[in-house]
Amino acid sequence: MTGGVEKNRTMTAEELSSFCDQIALMLSSGMTLRDGVEMLAEDEAREKAKTHPYSDLLPAVEETGSLYAALKEQEENWPRYMVEMVGIGEETGRLEDIMENLSDYYQREGRIRGAAISAVTYPMVLGVMLVVIIAILLWRVLPVFRRVLESLGVDASGGSALMRFGTAAGWIVLALIGVIVIAAAAVLVLLRTKHRARTLAFLKDLFPPVRRVMQKLSSARVAGILGLMLGSGFPMESALEMAPAALTDEEAVAKVRTIREHMLQDETFSEAVGQSGLFADFHNRMLKVGAVSGHEPQVMAKIAEIYEEQVEDDLGRLISIIEPTLVALLCVVIGAILLSVMLPMAGVLSAM
Repeated sequence: MTGGVEKNRTMTAEELSSFCDQIALMLSSGMTLRDGVEMLAEDEAREKAKTHPYSDLLPAVEETGSLYAALKEQEENWPRYMVEMVGIGEETGRLEDIMENLSDYYQREGRIRGAAISAVTYPMVLGVMLVVIIAILLWRVLPVFRRVLESLGVDASGGSALMRFGTAAGWIVLALIGVIVIAAAAVLVLLRTKHRARTLAFLKDLFPPVRRVMQKLSSARVAGILGLMLGSGFPMESALEMAPAALTDEEAVAKVRTIREHMLQDETFSEAVGQSGLFADFHNRMLKVGAVSGHEPQVMAKIAEIYEEQVEDDLGRLISIIEPTLVALLCVVIGAILLSVMLPMAGVLSAM
């Protein structure tokens, strides 16, 4: 192996989308899998890319002629869902269609993840700025004003009490924001570890807005996965069986299993989805119409798109609430600190 993709390093959604798109283009042009992977591996070597998926896959592809076998050999670096889908694509002879659909799927995943990262990162940056500004005021600015006031004879008067109040308020706010920023950083770290599921469950229980966003995100992923598999020609039973492999939310996995159980009891798919509570009533009606008209894959893809837009809108609203709140808090705290200095000084100057 040429040592491109690091061990246990799963590629990003954008990288996966690009990988699937290039494989699909290669197959649509009539190239053999081996020749196409070899050409792309040579391009990687010339460009000195950070990751080398094609170079790492090339030996297994040359030996077996199977992309699935090559991915399976390095499955710690690839999503299980993608690996299994590639295997089914090779078995059914629809690898090109599946790679195109996977490219769209991971493109949507990347867009959603980007919105989620922005929703967390932007408030954290504002919080850090708030901590720095207040800390500078408390450590550098206030001591200077305190010495000036003491030189003017302000000591144990009410003005000094005001300064103590402003200083105390600043320290309290500084401590609170510092704790929040550290907690947010810890959450980001935990989300990249094996404790991801527990962390998400904790956040959902603690913050109702996060719970609503996570539920919509899970609905979007289930709809996208089912739409992808149905559009690729898989029966519904196979689609429901494989869907949990691409889900990280245990609640969504439980809902998919509920759908399977209801379908085993001879209920229709739309009825089973309604019983699971996965989608809203309006979307359940869309599914029923899609089943009658024979357009279930298209309807599932549309539902996935709707929920993805709702997730992005909800994350945008969270940012729009947090940003002015932090700015308002910054103005209030800085104003209180400055007033605690200026009022005593104004009193001394007026008495002179």
